[in-house]
Amino acid sequence: MSSKSAQAVANSYEVEAALAYHDEDAKATIATLLGDIKHLRLQLALAEAAMSQGMTRGWKPKFERDL
Repeated sequence: MSSKSAQAVANSYEVEAALAYHDEDAKATIATLLGDIKHLRLQLALAEAAMSQGMTRGWKPKFERDL
């Protein structure tokens, strides 16, 4: 099994698990995921504000992921 197909299987399982948690309600699943994203972005902003430049040697967190 290639790493791409293994990743696809893992992603498929995560999607199915998220939908099952919300009784197959796609809108509720998406709403929860969007809420999680909003919360994590806030946490990232707080962490960025609290970190010193010396602690991270110039590294800065990104709010958008590289595709």
